[in-house]
Amino acid sequence: MSRILVTGANGQLGQCIKELSSKIDSNNTYIFKSSADLNITQYKQVITEFIIGNFDFCINCAAYTNVDKAETDVENAADVNTLGAKNLAMACRQTNTTLLHISTDFVFDGSKNSPYTETDTTSALGVYGATKQQGEKEIIQNISQYYIIRTSWLYSEYGHNFMKTMIRLGNERAQLSIVDDQTGTPTYAKDLAEVLINIITRKPIPYGIYHLSNEGTATWFEFAQAIFEINNNSINLSPITTEAYPLPAKRPKYSVMDKTKLKKALSIEIPYWKDSLAKALKAHHSL
Repeated sequence: MSRILVTGANGQLGQCIKELSSKIDSNNTYIFKSSADLNITQYKQVITEFIIGNFDFCINCAAYTNVDKAETDVENAADVNTLGAKNLAMACRQTNTTLLHISTDFVFDGSKNSPYTETDTTSALGVYGATKQQGEKEIIQNISQYYIIRTSWLYSEYGHNFMKTMIRLGNERAQLSIVDDQTGTPTYAKDLAEVLINIITRKPIPYGIYHLSNEGTATWFEFAQAIFEINNNSINLSPITTEAYPLPAKRPKYSVMDKTKLKKALSIEIPYWKDSLAKALKAHHSL
């Protein structure tokens, strides 16, 4: 039986792991810690937790994810996304714990027009992506037993995310304008959670960086359109350009990721994003 620490337990991914692990992995023990329980920016607190906890794995779901706020809140974003990742990596190394760390498609600049592979050069456009990019480097430099899982456009029935924002705005407004010139892949956090549990419970796969998102591609406009269609919301949606809706943080125009490496390693199929969206909306309405 393995003991698995999950940081950032109150975030959407942490909550998805909590729900799924109780259903599909009764053989292992999961210990969930929110930022209030464990501040990953404080190394003494982290190493004490690891020594006492005697963990076999750590899934790091703790992250500073407010992309626009990060542009002015640089220190806090770096503390969580970079220093926090380093602290966990050092504690994992000292206690022989395997680290599963969640990263992002925003480590890429979006200049490609074909899916990004794990070996493509990272070049983040904004503070959020840069702090996550540096967090990856800290992990690679400080530990050999790691899985860095880059994901994209994460949403679920839990926490704050695009799907839930669209549902709320759809109930408040008759018309919305959504950016239609940024392309990526919406990813259901529960699908990501299932893969993370698979990495722990199935035969070991080689350590390193992996990409995981749902299958298919979409713009934010197409993502919103699908949300309202599946949800039977009647709303007037207008596609707009990024320039028409300026935000503090610059975002990659194209951040679709190639998932071949992880699919082969685990021998899994990944759901198409619209199919997962339908499941997420059903779960949201059942809460």
